[in-house]
Parts: sequence; structure tokens; C-alpha cells
Amino acid sequence: MKKFLSSKLFRAIWSIALAAFLYWVCPPCFSKTTLLIVLGILVLLVNGSPIIGKFPIITHITRIFVGGLFIFSGFIKANDPLGFSYKLGEYFEVFTADTGLSIFESMAHIALPLAILLCVSEMALGFMLLIGYKRNLTLWLLLAQISFFTFLTFYSACFNKVTTCGCFGDFLVLKPWESFWKDVVLMIAITLLFAGKESINELFNPLITTSFTIFAIVLSVVFPIYTYRNLPVFDFRAYKIGDNIRENMKPGVGYQPAVYESMLAYKNLKTGEIKEFNQKDYMASKIWEDTLTWAWDTTINKLVHDAINPPKIVDFSINSLNGDVLTDSILNNPNYQFLLVCYDLNKTEEDETLHAKINDLYKLASSEKVNVLALTASDAKQIDAYKHKHQALYDFATCDGTVLKTIIRANPGLVLIKNGTVIMNWHHNNFPSYSDVKQKFMK
Repeated sequence: MKKFLSSKLFRAIWSIALAAFLYWVCPPCFSKTTLLIVLGILVLLVNGSPIIGKFPIITHITRIFVGGLFIFSGFIKANDPLGFSYKLGEYFEVFTADTGLSIFESMAHIALPLAILLCVSEMALGFMLLIGYKRNLTLWLLLAQISFFTFLTFYSACFNKVTTCGCFGDFLVLKPWESFWKDVVLMIAITLLFAGKESINELFNPLITTSFTIFAIVLSVVFPIYTYRNLPVFDFRAYKIGDNIRENMKPGVGYQPAVYESMLAYKNLKTGEIKEFNQKDYMASKIWEDTLTWAWDTTINKLVHDAINPPKIVDFSINSLNGDVLTDSILNNPNYQFLLVCYDLNKTEEDETLHAKINDLYKLASSEKVNVLALTASDAKQIDAYKHKHQALYDFATCDGTVLKTIIRANPGLVLIKNGTVIMNWHHNNFPSYSDVKQKFMK
């Protein structure tokens, strides 16, 4: 029996059976022809190890590609683990709503440690692959991780749930289908590595290889923890130091808005098939006349093409508690001003020493006519409770929570701006004194 399980025949049976199962369960959002091609490639690679093994150069090139991409992807995520955790939280919220399973709600609560774990594993596995540490373990963990990401991106793309994947953070924003195809390429590449795994050997002796691996894992753990407790080392957002928020709200040269088309989806009452029609095809088909076979299902606004050179910032708006729009007055203020970003007052850091520092900065800044304004997405009742608890005398204004989480990866975080330009920002773990800010940045 053991001999049969390790035979080429059994490998062919289970690979074809798995491919057939995936083909059968795949929803109609994905072309069956394209799926058949992808699955066919994977089946050929799984069963083609004797041939692939004769060309180790293919394995080595793939090894460098996969290892390098995993390290790069993990590093970009680790540079902003809090932002990556927001994206994971979006996925888990979608799964909770769609399945009703409480496990996804529980996972949403641990999105941050899970995000850090995924960052660490991506970087560590990429390095382990490059130096050949524990070949079989590394390949299986790589396969497990890319299978997880492929499922996330496919679900997002197929059901249009999460519009960006966060695979490369804000450095490179991929659409769901783009991200899915990136994962498909990696899935094929990792399958190719399995086929040619006999060519993957340790680059050094076991002691040096193990030492390098431990060192790489330690660095992979330390870096995302550091960036979480401070701020991203490399900032790719439209609110980074030196950027002008007002200018980033303007469209680029040759701007054209996104174009959408209304699509009518009809369901086949006998087979369950869904067909989509634009207005022209709908009128030509006269499908509405066949009421015994077809029934209207839904109307969809389908994206025809994305906006060309759109603004980097499209949703920045600040309002007073009375509902007055403050955006222009803040962005056009020629003087220095502080924005204290607290996107959710229920989740804001509670350390009393920190809040004493905030109150001191407010008092000293106010004495020199430098404005300090707190921005939050919380309601008036939560604001009153917060001000009472922390003896906060500074004013509050409201802003969208997602925008605030994008402005700075801290809750609270401090931003210094002048005439709409971001001069400096601080995590609450590095909250500055007013005198230091004045000496170094207010010139």
C-alpha cells in the first residue's frame, strides 16, 4: 500500500481528481476554459517531475523568483503591519457576513497578530527557500500560504467584495483580479519547485544555514513589531511627510473619470445560470418575454474602465461638530497647526502619561496661537466622554474613519501641517513635546 501511495499512478489519480473537483466547484465568475488551462498546467507540473528534474536551471530561476517575491511582499507588508491588518479585517468581515460563521468574526479580532505572523512567515519562508533550509517543510508552508492568499483574492475578485488586496501595501495597489493572477503565477511556480525539488539543496553547511535562518526569522519578527510600535519606515501614502494634501486632492493631467455601465442580470430558472446584458444586448435578446425560463436577478453597475490620472485623495473632508465644513480653512491655513488623529475614541491608547503630554502640547501651542484640532470618526457622545475622562480642552472635528486610519497608523497620532503640507507626524509612542517640535520643525 505504501508503495502504491508513493507511485506515479497514485500521484496522477489524486492530481487529476483534485483538478476535477476544483473545476466542478468553481463559480461561474471565472472562465471554465481559462480554469481548465490553469489546472492542466498544474497537473502536468505535478506529474512531470522526472522531466523537470533534468533541467535544474529552471528550478533555480524559479527558486530565486519565488523567494525574492515572498521576501519583498512580506517586507512591504511588514513595513505597515497595521495597514495590512485593516485589510485582513475587511476580508474577515466579508466572510462573516457571507457565511454567518463566528470563526471569521473571531479572526477579525486577531487581525493584527495574524497580519504580523503572515508578514514574518512570508519573509522567513522566502529566505529559507533561497538558502535551501529544510526543503520539504519550506515548500509545503509556501504552498499553504499561497493557497490561503489565492482563496482570499479569488473570493474578493469573484464576488467583488474587497476592492484592493493589500498584497504590496500602498507601494503597489493591485485590483482583485490582478492580485489573483499574481497568486496563480506563484501557485504554478511553487508547484514547479515541488517538481524539481531534488535540485534545491542547502547553500551552506547545516550549522551556517540554521544560523542564517534563525537570524532571518528574528529580523522578520523585529521589523513589523518596530513599525507597528512606531510608524512605517517607508511611507507610500498620499499623506506622507512632504506631501501637500490639497494638491493630492486634485486630478492629474489628462484626467478622465471612471466609466460604468448598467448590466441586467437574468437567472435561468431551470439551470441556475446567470446571464448579464448591457442595454443594447438586453433589448436585442428580448429575454424578458421568456418568463418560464428567465427571471430578472439584479442590476449591476459594471466598471467599463478605471479613471485615468484620478486624484490621489478623493475622500478627505473635515466637519465641525455642528456640521460646518472645515476642510478648506484647514488646508489653506498659512500657519502651523496640529492634527491629533483619533479615528476611534473607544480604541484610543489609554495611557495617562500620554494624555498628559497631549494636554501639555495643547496648552503651550495655544499660548502661541498654534491651533490643535482633534479628528475622529466617533460620535458626539463618545467625544464628550473622552474629553471628560482625559480633561481634554482641545476642539474636535469629524472625519471618515478610513481616511483617518490612512493619514497616520496610530490611534492617537499627531500630524503637523502648514498650508496643507504635511511637515511631520508622530506615533503616540513617540509623542513629542511642543518645545521640541517648535525647535526642529516650526521654522
